[in-house]
Amino acid sequence: MNTNETGRFITIEGTEGVGKSTNIEFLCNLLESKGVDIVLTREPGGTPLAEELRDLLLKPRDEQVSQDTELLLMFAARAQHLANVIKPALERGCWVISDRFTDATFAYQGGGRGVDYDNIQTLERLVQHGLQPDLTLLLDLDVEVGLQRASARSVPDRFEQEKLAFFRNVRSAYLQRAENEPERFAIIDAGKGLDEVQQQIANVLNNFLDN
Repeated sequence: MNTNETGRFITIEGTEGVGKSTNIEFLCNLLESKGVDIVLTREPGGTPLAEELRDLLLKPRDEQVSQDTELLLMFAARAQHLANVIKPALERGCWVISDRFTDATFAYQGGGRGVDYDNIQTLERLVQHGLQPDLTLLLDLDVEVGLQRASARSVPDRFEQEKLAFFRNVRSAYLQRAENEPERFAIIDAGKGLDEVQQQIANVLNNFLDN
């Protein structure tokens, strides 16, 4: 099935340890099997400069990083990502699959850090000019389970070192976003077995392709 006439933008969101990498690979394979040209990317990151900003954001450091600094770096990376990867790919008719996007900023900087949502929305308007994902898959999982999975996977980055309450607030913010925009979000129960999780994703994608 050729669905490449118009590019579409799909984002995958979730807290630590929800299985984004595994399920993004499944999603990409599923789309490619349907004849869709895809561009896979991530946030923060996606371009050489944005990846450098990602390193700055994630690296543990002794210096206290101000909330404003963190927020501005996130949107600086996003501006570069949009200009050099996302928008050109969509204009070519490709489907862009991004591991996180602005919903993560509302969840982590807004819900987790307590940054005023109005400030995030101001930067969102400035940088995105109205561009939003067509579909967002929110992989949802109990944060304690997710953190256990993440800790077994790699050395914690600056965000992963946060306390449990931080991630509970992040998850709550994500779920609130999904409740506010049900036409864009699909909540995937990431606590199920992998086969069942991927069946949920396939069902959502097939419904999205049919509409």
